[in-house]
Amino acid sequence: TGAQQSATVANPASGASSDLLPHFQLEPEDVYIVKNKAVSLACRATPATQIYFKCNGEWVHQGDHVTQHSTDRSTGLPVMEVRIEVTRQQVEKIFGLEEYWCQCVAWSSSGTTKSQKAFVRIAYLRKNFEQEPTAREVSIEQGIVLPCRPPEGIPPAEVEWLRNEELVDPELDANVYVTPEHSLVLRQARLADTANYTCVAKNIVARRRSASAAITVYVNGGWSTWTQWSGCSTSCGRGWQKRSRTCTNPTPLNGGAFCEGQNVQKTACTTLCPVDGAWSEWSKWSECGAECTHWRSRECSEPAPRNGGLDCHGPELDTRNCTSELCTHAAPGAEDVALYVGLVAVAVCLVLLLLVGVLVYCRKKGGLDADVADSSILTAGFQPVSIKPSKADNPSLLTIQPDLSTTTMTYQGSLCPRQDGPAKLQLPNGHLLSPLGAGRHTLHHSSPAAEGADFVARLSTQSYFRSLPRGTNNMAYGTFNFLGGRLMIPNTGISLLIPPDAIPRGKIYEVYLTLHKQEEVRLPLAGCQTLLSPIVSCGPPGVLLTRPAILAMGHCVEASAENWSIRLKKQSCEGTWEDVLQLGAEPCTELYYCQLEAQACYVFTEQLGRFALVGESLSMAASKRLKLVLFAPAACPSLEYNIRVYCLSDTQDVLKEVIQLEKQLGGQLIGAPRVLHFKDSYHNLRLSIHDMPSSLWKSKLLASYQEIPFYHIWSGLQPFLHCTFTLERLSTSTCELACKIWVWQVEGDGQSFTVNFNIAKDTRFSDWMVPDEVGTPALVGPSAFKIPFLIRQKIISSLDPPGTRGADWRTLAQKLNLDSHLSFFASKASPTAMILNLWEARHFPNGNLSQLAAAVAEVGKQDGALFSEAEC
Repeated sequence: TGAQQSATVANPASGASSDLLPHFQLEPEDVYIVKNKAVSLACRATPATQIYFKCNGEWVHQGDHVTQHSTDRSTGLPVMEVRIEVTRQQVEKIFGLEEYWCQCVAWSSSGTTKSQKAFVRIAYLRKNFEQEPTAREVSIEQGIVLPCRPPEGIPPAEVEWLRNEELVDPELDANVYVTPEHSLVLRQARLADTANYTCVAKNIVARRRSASAAITVYVNGGWSTWTQWSGCSTSCGRGWQKRSRTCTNPTPLNGGAFCEGQNVQKTACTTLCPVDGAWSEWSKWSECGAECTHWRSRECSEPAPRNGGLDCHGPELDTRNCTSELCTHAAPGAEDVALYVGLVAVAVCLVLLLLVGVLVYCRKKGGLDADVADSSILTAGFQPVSIKPSKADNPSLLTIQPDLSTTTMTYQGSLCPRQDGPAKLQLPNGHLLSPLGAGRHTLHHSSPAAEGADFVARLSTQSYFRSLPRGTNNMAYGTFNFLGGRLMIPNTGISLLIPPDAIPRGKIYEVYLTLHKQEEVRLPLAGCQTLLSPIVSCGPPGVLLTRPAILAMGHCVEASAENWSIRLKKQSCEGTWEDVLQLGAEPCTELYYCQLEAQACYVFTEQLGRFALVGESLSMAASKRLKLVLFAPAACPSLEYNIRVYCLSDTQDVLKEVIQLEKQLGGQLIGAPRVLHFKDSYHNLRLSIHDMPSSLWKSKLLASYQEIPFYHIWSGLQPFLHCTFTLERLSTSTCELACKIWVWQVEGDGQSFTVNFNIAKDTRFSDWMVPDEVGTPALVGPSAFKIPFLIRQKIISSLDPPGTRGADWRTLAQKLNLDSHLSFFASKASPTAMILNLWEARHFPNGNLSQLAAAVAEVGKQDGALFSEAEC
């Protein structure tokens, strides 16, 4: 027993070294038990009469000791060495209470000495890594950090990294190092670093490998410099010359982005054609001279040689002998008289031609100038036009009907449309708004616009318009002249304003406005770019506009300069998309300008074409507005019931398309739409349904939520994203549905819908399912504008010139909160016209003329302008 052992050790044998304490030459050390193998602990002391092990405070049985005796040759003192074995079972008996330890106790006649404690631990290494490296794609020279947290183990695992199964040695590669947390860091990614990386953890028990992480180092392409312009494609007349560049500086590698922009540029060139000279007719023979010869001449003038053409071949003068009958002498001076008579006749002809040309020019100019035939409009006030619209069911169409049978028509009366509102407009004459002069206006019109099908058929025959939709549901069109007008696509917020005098006088254009479906037009996006607006075409492209038209369309961006870089893109005739304007930066051309407001943008453009607004996020705080809309079947004959949750870009056109789609599917709106701000945080959108009465309904959703990937939403190219919740009612008599639907971005904004309605008869949100508007929504001439034509002209003529005390267009822009656009307005021939055009685009048809009148009145307070609408 332990007591007997203590009694034994209390009387050690005495020896020659009775005056010395034992000294340990070998002490037990920490050991690990691997699997089921026992471990051995040893200690050796001199001089020692007895040595025993003590483990966790208890003496080890004497029979478990293996003892060896010897003598130290140098000192002659006795040496004793003792060994014991420790098994896994012994250690596991106290597992969880404390660590297993052992120490030696040696005796001599002088006393006892204890060795250091040796800890015995069970070694292990778990299978699963706490964190494994993940695959990544990085651009060249970008830093890479591959994390690795090895499995738990005793002793702690050592970590090493393999690249394509070869050991990564930081000592041999200065671009690589391993952090104390075992992460592998590549300071700058190189092409050679493209490989599979594996984290390896090992200790005395096992060796574990993580899943391999594929690192791809890509190179984005860059353009080379442009080549020199090629020679003109034709040696005579109009042709093309081009220059090119290649995406080789550098060449894109490993999936890197290809260069953006055109690789070929073309420009028109004209080479003057060489014209060879040709002889004119021979002149008449001269009279016979004294030498019995006469002559005739010709000139190299029909045509004369130019642009390197060849001269005429042959003689310029021809002489020959006269017969005896022709050898009479001419009277002196006869040739000179004939020459002078000819010159006078030519001069008279030239004068007559000049007079005829002047008369023709004056007639044409008089036919194109517009005057007011009835000058009583200046004295009797602005009276409503007596001409009624041609169709009673559409009073907003042409106020003055075009007539193909006549090239001109005289319009007597005011050029202001009849307005149906109760307000009137009165602007008294004064030095600010000077009266207009009397005169005569002659309005030129073409025939009315053809029917929709004919118009679309004509467009489809032109190659540029083959991508236009073949129906008129998302299209508006009309025929316009210098009076201007407006095109609108109903329920989309998309319109095109053609200001007065934007179309040159004497010209008539057939103009269209089209909303494209995103799947029909390929708009390439790169990096963090996202589509922010509908894709809209207006045309025909290439027509001459003397003033900018204004294209209005919605957008879904929460704009801020620090979070977004927003660009206006336009598709060229070759089909490529080009950046024509960066919002917030100085415009590179005066052809385009954009006024960005909270939910709409207004694009000034002098060139019609296909446009879209594209944004690139500059930070993770950049956000887009999503419109969340809930639909469900209007009738439910079965037990299953589906709720569709749409996540749309917050623009009117997308909501209109979804409503039309749901009407075809027999759906109904079951909740007011909500807006969610979706951030560029790379987090997905999640949707879940809760709080259904389990006694009446159950959800067939297997997971706790559904998820829409981030990139599907952020690109903006998938317009009708939605998730469907399939529910099942336990009885066909159940019609009341109550639940909550949550929609949220992970670590971002969220919205909840409380659904509580009767699936058989609830129609609370039927007003949203508006009927489609019919007809051609085109307004031509004065009916397209809120501001009467003559009042508009007065304001422009008064505010365009610089005024005393700042009473000019700049002050008007400040009153209308447009002073951030002064530089753009100033670049135009009539800044006031630009301001009024923008006001028209923003406020039609429900604009408050009184507010505009108040702003005009404040510019010239001494005139005291009052604003109302129908007293034009």
